[in-house]
Amino acid sequence: MNRIIINNETDLSDEFALEITKQVVILGRISNNERQYCYLSTFKKDEGDYQISSSLTKKGDSFKIIKV
Repeated sequence: MNRIIINNETDLSDEFALEITKQVVILGRISNNERQYCYLSTFKKDEGDYQISSSLTKKGDSFKIIKV
């Protein structure tokens, strides 16, 4: 069983953080020779631009959301 960890380091709601993470997961594993979700994606919202990065862990995938 794989884990998904979401580190929301912004003022975005948890619901929106889940939604943008979902969008990255839907795109599939397209980085690191198709072993990893997109390294870095940018999302626009009224409050500004946000980035979500992915990394692999021993037990799954980790996502970090920051405001640009």
